[in-house]
Amino acid sequence: MKFLDIIRNAVRALTTHKGRSALTVLGVVIGIMSIMIVMSVGDSAELLVVQEVQSFSPENVFINPGNPSEGLLSFGGQGAAILSKSLTRDDVEALRRKHNVPDAVHVTPSVNGSLSASYRSETQTISAIGSGSEVFETYNLSVSRGRIFTDSEVDEKAAVVVLGKNIVEELFGRPDADPVGESIRIKDKRLKVIGVFESANSSLWGIDDLAVIPYTTMQEYILGIRHFHEIAVEADAAEHVPRMVTDIKRTLRDTHDIEAGEDDDFIISTQEDIIDTVNGVLGAVTVFLAFVAAISLVVGGIGVMNIMFVSVTERTREIGLRKALGATNGNILSQFLMESIFLTGGGGAVGVLLGLILTFLITQVASIVTGIEFPFLFSWEGMVLGLVVASGTGIVFGIFPARAAAKKSPMEALRGV
Repeated sequence: MKFLDIIRNAVRALTTHKGRSALTVLGVVIGIMSIMIVMSVGDSAELLVVQEVQSFSPENVFINPGNPSEGLLSFGGQGAAILSKSLTRDDVEALRRKHNVPDAVHVTPSVNGSLSASYRSETQTISAIGSGSEVFETYNLSVSRGRIFTDSEVDEKAAVVVLGKNIVEELFGRPDADPVGESIRIKDKRLKVIGVFESANSSLWGIDDLAVIPYTTMQEYILGIRHFHEIAVEADAAEHVPRMVTDIKRTLRDTHDIEAGEDDDFIISTQEDIIDTVNGVLGAVTVFLAFVAAISLVVGGIGVMNIMFVSVTERTREIGLRKALGATNGNILSQFLMESIFLTGGGGAVGVLLGLILTFLITQVASIVTGIEFPFLFSWEGMVLGLVVASGTGIVFGIFPARAAAKKSPMEALRGV
């Protein structure tokens, strides 16, 4: 038999039972579709986070309390950032000295917390950051109403605050309210609203739900602490960041009296470090979810194998007749194996198409629901992986019924045994 004849016979056999063929490949379609969705959405999430991180100036370096071996995104790192008292005003003053860190332009300490805010009878839990006036430049924040606070207000521990639009809507009753000049209470401190943030292109960082206060005010009157949760240092040029990181590390080890050979009690992160960490976490989650989704391919493959065994039983006389007319074991095996590959390969192609359509719909719905502009990406790796795995599934699970058909004796097959 020629190869084209094998393909033609396989197609004819599958189209004879269209309904059964369609139901057979359903598991394969679901498996490939799931892999496509998981990998494409994972790639979109990675791109979104990278874009958000890159919106910060590449000259910025961030210092947090914690053990560098644990990392800031680990449970230990996050706990240390909240509970540790290792970053103090002495550190800020040391980093501001030009002979210690000559490449530093701005050194901005900050504290943060989840606090209760109220206006008249309305109360809401908000995320508040206490920082210096440079924070607005560091995080590319601008106001749609009012103004930002100044260095002198930071030094004077001024009772002022800049609010995100969602906080304004919750406390003042409507999104277009103008709270500038009004006073709100955060914890036990009354603060004057001097500005409202302009919504960013993305709310990934929760800017609309953020309140920013001078760090001196937040430390003294709201949190009652002396240490900082983070220090942001801006270099005079992006190419000087590696050198500045070295100077920062040396300076902080000196101020913290850390001896040679001892671990740091702080974590230094650059834009590149944050991107690498986030991509590593999201990549690992994507691979894990893709692996889970691939399990359905095994189920689909078993379904293909079972249907092919049924087909071998139903077509016993056909097999005997073909062998009687000169078909070899290889011809029979090739035909049934080709049918299995067609089933899984066709299911793979349909799964890729449905995965593409559903990924687009998911990103559009996510953008509408969250207000975050999710980029739509087509995962070529997911497509190739899906089609290769689908074809491999057809070969692996199709070879058993194909061999069973090829081994049938012509005489027994003609008798329908």
